[in-house]
Amino acid sequence: MDPYAECLAHLSDSHCATYLASLGPGSDLDHRGASLTEDLLSRLLDAVRDPVTQRPLLGVARFDAARFLGDADFDGSHFSNEAGFEQAVFLGLARFAATKFGGDSQFERARFCGAQFREARFDGDAWFGEARFADEVRFDRTRFSGHARFGLVSFMGNTAFDGAQFLGNVGFQGATFGGHAWFDGARFERDARLGPLVCAGSLDLSAVVFAAPVVIEAAARRVWCTRTRWEATAVLRLRYATIDLSESVLAHPLTITAQAAPFNDRTGTGRTEAALDESDLGEHDAQVRMASLRGVDAAHLALHNVDLTRCLLSGAIHLDQLRLEGECPLALPPAGIRRRGRIPMRWTKRRTLAEEQHWRAAQGCDAWTAAPAGVKVLEPPALAALYRQLRKSFEDRKNEPDAADFYYGEMEMRRHDLKRPGAERTLLTLYWAVSGYGLRASRALAWLLGAMAATMLVVMLWGLPKEDARPGPTNSATNLGISRANSTADPINPDGPLAQRMTSERFEKSARVVINSVVFRSSTQSLTTSGTYAEMLSRLVEPALLGLAALAVRGRVKR
Repeated sequence: MDPYAECLAHLSDSHCATYLASLGPGSDLDHRGASLTEDLLSRLLDAVRDPVTQRPLLGVARFDAARFLGDADFDGSHFSNEAGFEQAVFLGLARFAATKFGGDSQFERARFCGAQFREARFDGDAWFGEARFADEVRFDRTRFSGHARFGLVSFMGNTAFDGAQFLGNVGFQGATFGGHAWFDGARFERDARLGPLVCAGSLDLSAVVFAAPVVIEAAARRVWCTRTRWEATAVLRLRYATIDLSESVLAHPLTITAQAAPFNDRTGTGRTEAALDESDLGEHDAQVRMASLRGVDAAHLALHNVDLTRCLLSGAIHLDQLRLEGECPLALPPAGIRRRGRIPMRWTKRRTLAEEQHWRAAQGCDAWTAAPAGVKVLEPPALAALYRQLRKSFEDRKNEPDAADFYYGEMEMRRHDLKRPGAERTLLTLYWAVSGYGLRASRALAWLLGAMAATMLVVMLWGLPKEDARPGPTNSATNLGISRANSTADPINPDGPLAQRMTSERFEKSARVVINSVVFRSSTQSLTTSGTYAEMLSRLVEPALLGLAALAVRGRVKR
């Protein structure tokens, strides 16, 4: 330290007083490697305090590798030029609230116990690469006019960037957050890359404005994006996270995808890339889950391999333009025999919305997922609209097999809509019972086999005459005399015990009648009046059932 060989902490009292007296506002300070107590730092800053603003005014400030033995109170200071704190160690609270950094600021590899940068202004580039914050750090309402680099930074406690402004490029490559990371109300004006990073708590991006393209790569327990404004293209690659997009504004395409493999450290430091440590997140499934899309215009949204089992969709618009790529599972109905009140039921396996799960549970259906506290249970008309939009999304992309489940859900909600006319609901109930709305081939085939068996039984017992009618001669009078012609005698109804009518011969004849009816052909078999009506009814019902079964098969295999 010019002009002395010793550092400030080792100067004699007289030399220290002389040195401090030589300083004034805007003086350059070079205390690299020095150990500074709270009192000594306070005297040093008082020596450069501007008498007009009453704020410490520093020129070039070099505190690289310095040790601050107590709280380091730089609140309100003004660094008019470069500020260097590389490898500095802060053993107490580092206080830089409302501090202005007029030039580049270097905090790389610095060690902090706790830090306060509230309302600080970084007019140059801010470098925090590989810094370590052992306790809570606050950057609330801080303004970064240049580049903000937080590569490989370790935030061991909670970290707050609430209301911060990032006017230059931002990078958090390789950063780790041991607690929560809050960016509530922050604004990113230039291209930003948040990650790859690991956050053991919640990554809160609520009310953030992304005015330029952004890439977010994060392994976090929860990602909050409520009321977030995406004013440019954005890509979110996530692991472990449950994400909430409620009331977000999407002005440009937003893609959310589940990252299969752990993120690598990509800081550009030249070191070998290694997977980021995700041990704080536990060993549970790294699947990404969507919690809510309520109030979102989904026209620009694409989801890839995102779990929608508990996703709330009420209030979302343009769901017909939502793109679901890869595997995006939804909730399934309860398996096995369940009860609805006292009635045992087996639910059809299909993909269902979380809101239908809530409605079914509210109706007393066993094992369906109940609505969380504070979540309104939707009624069937609203659920039908949601299913209709999702069905259209798949159909517009020529994916009719996967659209079938949403059509089934839409029809189910229409059937349960008490505001619809009773005749319509009855027709829908019949359509559901007979063929599962034209989507359950097994149900239609079961009804077809049952109808064929019933028809065969009726024809065998009452439809076939006692004896086959044989044509015989008849006489008719004409003007020229008597003519002879053949005619068939009327069929004679069978008599005797029913068991005696169930013979192999009558079974074969009735089977031919029924098979011809299924393919809408008339049989040449002579029938009684009862058999004739049974055949007419089967020729109406059984081809329709066969057609419903074929329709269901086609819906599942259509390209």
